[in-house]
Amino acid sequence: MEKNKKTNVKKEKPAGAGCDDSTCHIHGHLKAHGKTFEGNVIKKFPRRVVIEFERMIYVRKYERYAKSKTKIHARLPDCMKDSISAGDYIKIQECRPLSKIIHFVVINKIKGKEEDR
Repeated sequence: MEKNKKTNVKKEKPAGAGCDDSTCHIHGHLKAHGKTFEGNVIKKFPRRVVIEFERMIYVRKYERYAKSKTKIHARLPDCMKDSISAGDYIKIQECRPLSKIIHFVVINKIKGKEEDR
């Protein structure tokens, strides 16, 4: 149990679901704020994932729209490590800079990997 300094109310963490990761937005001290994006996981590393999504960019010279792909690196908390794999569709949200390339954290998994038909 933790004591809140301002109100002296004891706050309990969920039993068995917590992780010891200090940079987890659920169980740690990391605050997620700002922009949110959704995309497919193209690579998975031990503590981060790379997502890719398409967006439309207006080209003023030709007065048309062009498709553009964007890759973003996001922090993968220890409590979500087993549930997310390459090919999943996930939601990420902006947080403070965690390293040179990581400025986002994984919020949740939207869809699992789509199987080939």
